[in-house]
Parts: sequence; C-alpha cells; structure tokens
Amino acid sequence: MSEVRQITKDNAYDAVAPDDFPSMMDVDRYGQRSTAFDKIISATHDHFWDPLDVKYIDFTEAFDIENEMILPEEMVIELKLPSFAKLTQKQRVRFANESARWILSAILHGEQGALNLSASLCHILRDPGAQEYAANQTREEARHVTAFAKYVQARWGKPLPVGQTLGDLLTDIVGAPEVYKKIVGMQMLVEGLAMGAFATLYSHSRDPLLVKLTQLVMTDEAFHHKFGKIWADRTIPKLSEEEQNIIEDWAASCFQTLLFNLVNPEQKQILYGEFGLDWQQVQAEMIEAISDEKRREDMKQSTNIFRVLIKTLLKAGIITERTKPFYSVYVDMEELKGEGDRMVGDDIAEDGIRYLQKINFGANVDALKEVTISAAE
Repeated sequence: MSEVRQITKDNAYDAVAPDDFPSMMDVDRYGQRSTAFDKIISATHDHFWDPLDVKYIDFTEAFDIENEMILPEEMVIELKLPSFAKLTQKQRVRFANESARWILSAILHGEQGALNLSASLCHILRDPGAQEYAANQTREEARHVTAFAKYVQARWGKPLPVGQTLGDLLTDIVGAPEVYKKIVGMQMLVEGLAMGAFATLYSHSRDPLLVKLTQLVMTDEAFHHKFGKIWADRTIPKLSEEEQNIIEDWAASCFQTLLFNLVNPEQKQILYGEFGLDWQQVQAEMIEAISDEKRREDMKQSTNIFRVLIKTLLKAGIITERTKPFYSVYVDMEELKGEGDRMVGDDIAEDGIRYLQKINFGANVDALKEVTISAAE
C-alpha cells in the first residue's frame, strides 16, 4: 500500500491516521489551537435552527403533488424530448415530481456524505480549533439529513437510491485519508454544487416548504464553504508546482465526472421504467438535445450548479492557466473572474440568518452585532 501524501502547508490542517487516538491526548496539542476558525465557530448560534421544531419549519405544510409541479416544467429537460410527447398532462406532472424526488434524494445522500466526512475530520485533524469546527459542521449536516429526510417523507414517503456517480464520489472522499481530498472534494466540489442547487430551488420551486427548507440549509452551507476557502487561502499559495498540479488535476477530474454523469439518464434510469420509457432511448435523445453550446448557454445562469462549481475552484486558486482552457469550453473565465468573491446564495443565506436571529433572539436581535457571511472570514 502506497504511503498517504498529506499536502499540508498550515498547522491548522495537520492530520494523523484515523486510528491514532493517542496523538489526540498529546498534552502539547491542547494548547496549539489555531484562531483561523474562531469567527465561523462563534457565528454558529446566529444560524441555529431545529428541523423538528415547527417554529422554524413545519413539514406538515401541504402541497398538491398530484396536480402541481414542484419545479417549473422548463427545468425538467426530459419533458422536451420526443419520447415524452406521448405522456398525458397528469403523467408529465408525475414525472416532473419524480424528477424532483430524484434531485432531493441526491441532495439527501450528499448531506449524509457531508455528515460522515465532517465526522471523519474530527478523527484526523490535530488542531483543536479545526477539530471543533468540524464537530460543529457535523452537527449542522446531521440536521440537514433530518430535514431533507422529513421533506422527502412528506412528499413521497421515501428517497430514491443514490446514483452511481454521486455515490462513488461521496464514498471516495469520505474514505480518503488525504485532508486535501476531503476539503476540496466536500467543502468545494460538493458544497459548490449544493449552493448552486439550493439557490436554484429557492428561486424557482413552487413548493413554499422547499423554498423555506433550502434557505435554512443555505444559512449553514455558506459557512461550510468558508471553511474550504480558509483552507485554500492558507494552502494554495504555498504549494510547489507538483503539489498544485496534483490538487488541480484531481479537482478537474472530479468536475468532468460530475458534469457528464451526475444528471445523465443512465444515472436516473430508475425513473423511466414506470412511464414505459427506455433510458437508453432517453439518453440518445438527450445527447442530441444537449450540445456543448447548450451547456455553455445554461452556464451563463448565475445559479447553474456547474458554473457555481467552476467559480468556487477559480476563486480558491485551484484553476490556473494550465487548466483554465478545460473549463473555458463551458464558461467565460474572465467574466467569472471579474464577478468578485461573493458566491451565489450568500444574499439568500444572510436573509435567512436575519430571519433566524429574530426567532432565536426576539426583541434582542437589534442589540446584536449583525453577523454576515462575509464578516466571518
């Protein structure tokens, strides 16, 4: 077995083997706490919410899933394909909502991955501050699992199985011994996808319960992204060329896998059989309908999940001149570079934090120093 290569440039991300608990009892370790994460740890109480408390969110809120689409029809690309022309309007509504079920199931599986990954960081990070942050994130991801599980249960009863592409990626990064793979993989790749997806659901969903849920989750996820950004700021500038290439190539490989496989019909084939459709025929029609030009057009939207992902990697310094041409096929990199550091969803999350402050602190909220995502850096 080859030796694990930890690309560590800052003591805050120093790691030990998962089974090396004796290192956690090193008496000197307790006094070597980084202050890098103190602001995002301290901000935790500002975005506290409980998915089991109806004052935050009530999962009994009704939605006519038999007759109304949770997402607009134009967002369900299959409904534009020839194979779907034979479906009745009732079937179109049902397929659209089964497609939404597939998306929400994937998000639920992603949140479970984030929970397990955060917990795994608690076992390997030596720095007490980094470890405390990871423990906080574990708690927050656990409530996301509860919340999305309750939403899926309320609308469909149970989730759909994870697609192989997402399942394999989550398994790889949760089990990876390298800290950089865990942070780039989860805090940037998966969280970047999630923020784009949540912003899209918040902006376009016709189900008020889902809109509220995504905003509550985004109040947490924006801080999780900050953890990855702190890692990037403290690590990327200090990398050797070889180390930069290792991280950059790994991120590009993951991006390519997600772009071409995350939402293709092979991954979603569980949906088609009950509508009398062959997934391979759907896939052939999809290939015909989605050209690189169509992908480029879709990625002009600020909430497009892959645009958000590319911006996350670019702003973190994980896209350089060497790999920029790969991403330039799909987005205008100069335009993306000029957009500033604000991420899609930051405004939504900050509005959500103010909403939570009013619930959590009531009349005293005006006396609080307003905590924004941008301030917690």
